[in-house]
Amino acid sequence: MPKKYRNKDVSSVGWYVASYIERSKYVGEDDANENKRCVAWENTILIKASNPDEAYEKAIEEANIGREPYENSDGEMIQFVFEGLTSLLPIYEELEHGSEIMWTEHENKAIKTIKSMVKSKSELEVFSNE
Repeated sequence: MPKKYRNKDVSSVGWYVASYIERSKYVGEDDANENKRCVAWENTILIKASNPDEAYEKAIEEANIGREPYENSDGEMIQFVFEGLTSLLPIYEELEHGSEIMWTEHENKAIKTIKSMVKSKSELEVFSNE
């Protein structure tokens, strides 16, 4: 019997947006100390799928691409470690200029807190190297 989904969880246009966390580590590095500091990236990708379960499987598969160790410019062997998904949302409208693809709810926040989340143009990631 096919799985039932809530209407709000299924993309009527067949697209989902998934975010995942990955970190880098030296090959052979001990990961036992979970308090150790590291660099991590949260990446967001588009997934074409017919339902949330298929989107989940495809997101995991896509996020695990390129996990082979490589030698950095200092001659050290580095590897990216996939830690898991942080978000999986359906896209509700056809992809085109101005389409909403993600949202985050910020509950019970003071107006000044919301305003403090706004960045100037130069603070936006796309302009960080200028």
